[in-house]
Amino acid sequence: MEIRAALEAVRAIDGPVDIVSDSTYVVHCFRDEWWKGWLKRGWLNSQRKPVANQDLWEPFIELVNQRGDVSFRWVKGHSGDPMNDLVDALAVEAVTRKQGRDGDQPPEVVGPPDTAGETSATAGAPAGGRDRRLPPGTLCGVFGHRPSELGGYQPNPTEHAVRARLVEILRAKREMDGGLIVVSGLRLGAELLGAEAAQELGVPVVAVLPYPSPESVWPTPSQERFRRAASSSDSVLTLEHKVPKTKQQAGAALSRRDGWLRSNLDQAVVVYDGRDTLVGRMVRSLEQRIGAEVWTVDPADC
Repeated sequence: MEIRAALEAVRAIDGPVDIVSDSTYVVHCFRDEWWKGWLKRGWLNSQRKPVANQDLWEPFIELVNQRGDVSFRWVKGHSGDPMNDLVDALAVEAVTRKQGRDGDQPPEVVGPPDTAGETSATAGAPAGGRDRRLPPGTLCGVFGHRPSELGGYQPNPTEHAVRARLVEILRAKREMDGGLIVVSGLRLGAELLGAEAAQELGVPVVAVLPYPSPESVWPTPSQERFRRAASSSDSVLTLEHKVPKTKQQAGAALSRRDGWLRSNLDQAVVVYDGRDTLVGRMVRSLEQRIGAEVWTVDPADC
């Protein structure tokens, strides 16, 4: 729909057009000239897969090149930009009411955007915004079920299928956003699978640990797998330097880590069967923080 909106704007407006979008997919296509590679490869992307939405991209690219007076700028979504928040609110209103608006002036009254009451990208984030230890880029966290819901602690078909699905999702996200970075806590289960999937694709990974050596209490094979993923990560952040002495303290540290992650992420993928209470709570919390940029993956569909 973001491609469609920009295409219709170029079709409808005479004279120079400056498209301001929070879609990196739209902006980078033209700013970084992705379209040239698509055309050269016969509408295949860098992974030699068919370009998604070719039916929209083809007339859009042709029209932009014919006109020569269309420019593109990216703005971060839900960041307090007045016009971005306005069009977001209009889109939500149209979906809710099943009816759009028209006119040549912004409406005086419109419902809120889909940010669950937040007014800026720093709402709920650390003072000063994103943690300065994090690299620039689009930060995508991977969360979800532990091994007991993914076939067990040993390699198994369910785990393999979920990992393969995460590879597909992260590949698509990387295609849409060349600045994708996966952030993972490396907990056994979905978090570790997400890190491994990203590393398989060559997507940068930032490992975020709640305290030093959280894997020390795990069985030896799990420790070795964790350490392989950690050593293959582009950077490792340890949020607290004191190792907890009890399970209760460890659980509290993990909760603080999860809160820190929610405050710094731009996107999230959650492996969720639709039933687990704790994972469901995580999904809702992420949706409140980052809105529509939360994808869920049901293991049963993998």
